[in-house]
Amino acid sequence: MNLYVSLLRTGVPALVGWLVALAARYGLDLDPAALAGVVVPVVSFLYYAALRTAEVYLSPRWGWLLGYARPPQYPGGKAALPSS
Repeated sequence: MNLYVSLLRTGVPALVGWLVALAARYGLDLDPAALAGVVVPVVSFLYYAALRTAEVYLSPRWGWLLGYARPPQYPGGKAALPSS
């Protein structure tokens, strides 16, 4: 289950970044290579960072926008979400 959760929480921001870049391609006159090489990773990173910050400091409910409500827990390791 942890593998599924971690893949889902990585894949959802990547999908959001791709969709934003795809939408920008139709609204802006940008080079497709620039969209794929710059916009997708930047938007994906910003989306993930904003939602992880909201998940930690505001409410764990923000995790749903990453595809799963809680960060994965790894046996024998530290929790991915700091305890309050």
